[in-house]
Amino acid sequence: MSSGPSQTEVDLERPALWRQFLPYIVAILLFGAGLYALNRLLAEVNIHQVAEQVQATPWNVTCIALMTTMAGYLFLAGYDWSALRHIGKPLPLPVAMTGGLMAYAFGNTIGLSALSGGAVRWRVYSGLGLDGYDIAAISTFTAASFGIGASLIGFAALAMHPGALGPLLPLPETTIRLLAIAAILGVALPLLWAGITRRELRIGRFSLHAPGVPILSSQLLICIGDIFFSAMTLYVLLPDAGMGFAKFTAVFAAATMAGVLSHVPGGVGVFESVIIAAMPRDVPIDNVAAALLLFRLIYYFVPFAIALVMLALYEGWRLLGSRAPRTAFGRSLSTIEPALRAVSPLAPLLLAVMVFGSGLWMSVSALLPPITEAAELAESFFPLAFVEGSILLTSALGAGLIVLSLGVVRRSLGAFWLTVIAMLTGAGFAIIEGVEPGQATALILGVAILMPFRRAFHRRSLLTHSALTPGWIALMMAAIAGFGFVLFFAHKETPYTNELWWQFATDERAPRALRAALLAGLMVGLGALFLLLRTPRFRPETPDEATLAIAGRIAMAGVNPDAGFVLTGDKAVMLSDNQQAFLMFGVAGSSWIAFGPPVGDEEACEEVAYSFVDAARRAGARPIFYEVGPNDVPLMLDLGMTLHKMGEEAVVDLKRFTLEGSDRKRLRTTYARAGRDGLTLDITLPPHDPELIEELRGISDEWLDAKKSREKGFSVGRFDPDWLGRWALALVRQEGRIVAFGNIMTTDRHEVASIDLMRHRINAPSGTMEFMFTALMLALKERNYPAFSLGMAPLAGLDPNRSRRVWDRFGALIFRHGGSFYKFEGLRAFKDKFDPDWTPHYLATPTSMPPLLPLADAARLIARQPGAGSAIHDPQT
Repeated sequence: MSSGPSQTEVDLERPALWRQFLPYIVAILLFGAGLYALNRLLAEVNIHQVAEQVQATPWNVTCIALMTTMAGYLFLAGYDWSALRHIGKPLPLPVAMTGGLMAYAFGNTIGLSALSGGAVRWRVYSGLGLDGYDIAAISTFTAASFGIGASLIGFAALAMHPGALGPLLPLPETTIRLLAIAAILGVALPLLWAGITRRELRIGRFSLHAPGVPILSSQLLICIGDIFFSAMTLYVLLPDAGMGFAKFTAVFAAATMAGVLSHVPGGVGVFESVIIAAMPRDVPIDNVAAALLLFRLIYYFVPFAIALVMLALYEGWRLLGSRAPRTAFGRSLSTIEPALRAVSPLAPLLLAVMVFGSGLWMSVSALLPPITEAAELAESFFPLAFVEGSILLTSALGAGLIVLSLGVVRRSLGAFWLTVIAMLTGAGFAIIEGVEPGQATALILGVAILMPFRRAFHRRSLLTHSALTPGWIALMMAAIAGFGFVLFFAHKETPYTNELWWQFATDERAPRALRAALLAGLMVGLGALFLLLRTPRFRPETPDEATLAIAGRIAMAGVNPDAGFVLTGDKAVMLSDNQQAFLMFGVAGSSWIAFGPPVGDEEACEEVAYSFVDAARRAGARPIFYEVGPNDVPLMLDLGMTLHKMGEEAVVDLKRFTLEGSDRKRLRTTYARAGRDGLTLDITLPPHDPELIEELRGISDEWLDAKKSREKGFSVGRFDPDWLGRWALALVRQEGRIVAFGNIMTTDRHEVASIDLMRHRINAPSGTMEFMFTALMLALKERNYPAFSLGMAPLAGLDPNRSRRVWDRFGALIFRHGGSFYKFEGLRAFKDKFDPDWTPHYLATPTSMPPLLPLADAARLIARQPGAGSAIHDPQT
């Protein structure tokens, strides 16, 4: 185990931890403030009045709201279409629109849409040829477009109707109008200037790269359509308040921005508080509350449900093997299949949201008094014991679904079947009790949506993986706060005394709600406590021979030769439950650093990745993934990690590698000169002669002394007879005398090879290493190897002009000017001689802060410093 972080490291780490938890703390505080404001604003409102207003809403009004919602979402998807044009990567319209619709339908409901929508976009667009910079540019462009457009529209409406926010802004109307006009000019003029001149506008440490006027115009039209139709959806549902639509738009824009900035999922509580506070005093508050409730259902949950049903239909279509477009429906799915296929891996998260919402609905319904006549009739028809028991059981089932949603998002098979049973049981009680028939229908529909995704739930491990993360804790606290709000809002006229807990009668609904709320809260709390106590601990230790044998078998069955570094024995090894995947990592400072992604079966890799993150957090450390490739990005996003580009790996396609042609003249010249110097390449297979190993040890020691260096570890091998004895060796000889060597790493599939340890004599001819690489690649080509990896070029390919990230600026600066410490540009230029394909590699960290401390910890592991995970390093270190 690591000797632990120093006090300096701990002090440096505190700001990052605060930044990690701060958004959740702020979100909870704002959610609580929103509930408090709602409770004050709805003090005179009765729950029955709200229910009656919802039921009295005409069908034609509901249909108009549904149509304006669909139109609004089409404009929302237009943001992505416009962004793709802006970055010069247009996609087929059906795919772009489907990706945008999915991102907004799921992101708006889940909340934190910049994160959830970005994950959807990554899955859609990365499979269609866009890189990380492009996808980040799309997400940033759409978020900025919405923020700027909504602000301009809101300020314009406020300039025309300065009294719209009168209850919220205690200022004279003239002052409000002038401030609104000033805000419009402050936003629009710099944007227009930058768009016309195409120059960079710097404001402090921020810079603005505006698109051209055509793109700006299209974005403004899209934003107008988005705000218009979303505001219209609520406007048609609200009672006549004598407020024109333009005036209402200012109120709606302000409420929307407040909800977005709060980072509360969906802006719940914050959005409603602004709308209610801005309504004229003569408007019945119960009518406004009913309209807001309907707006939530129509604008947020209906698109989410439609998108989820579409995803379930697509999954069922795939299960039936109906890939051929035999019907109109099949042809439609074929057209948008790239987008749906890309979104499918997000199904567990989306289903968990559905399960959580279902549990919340069931628990809350147990707190409410009967609203329909059928429910009141059921209370009078069934025995008291049945009524009391069914209410408590419904509340318990709802609380159980809330806890089970954590297992659903972790793809637990047990959680899947328990969820199905709980939802079907809840539907049965809803039918028997005669409560709202929509609840039973929704629960049955939820089970129907779950079933096509059965294959996605394959984990047979504990439900407790990744339990009690900050986000989940915040969600539980919000749910419990919501229980309290609903309970006291529904029974605000009840005089609360201790005797209420023991009153049992068919007309005593407040005591029943208190007991149901207590049971739901206890189940959620006890469930959280159970997860906390059962979260498995993992102690990093030197792997035993059996563990190394299992990991070695998995590594050799794969493609990536770097997986073989698990056999160095200087890293801890975490195996999946079915021993079909592993993850290797080291401990340094406050970091648990995994070298590369998990290796092995895809489903088992996902399990062990979650287990690693859980174990690191349980140990009070930050989980880090060092050198992960593009194929691993979706898993990193699912783990909640932030990606920082480390550099690029050079992979040579041996099928097209040759020394012929004008482009290879310099390489051919060096190779020919090495031949005249008497250099030849031999490849020897294990087992190796002990005398050969001793001769190579002399070369290695000479090289280390000349470089004033010592053996390293973690991501590189070291001179060790057992390590070298596992691999074929490339030997460069000069007139029979070995002058350089390297061990050739590959797997049993022989698809990619690479060199790990490279050492040469000090008096070796110039160009020896270049000759070794060239001759080795030609030899491997003859042996039908498809590819050869030249390894990483650190910090190569960072583009701060595209990403605008602090880390990319810092890394690019080091790459250009860090020659005194490490020849970054020289290494890139050397590898470029072989015309490789460059693949980006990333460092995945829990926060978006520049990863200076994780990289420092990784450097300690590579340098094999004593304080870096000493308990899992070679005893001789």
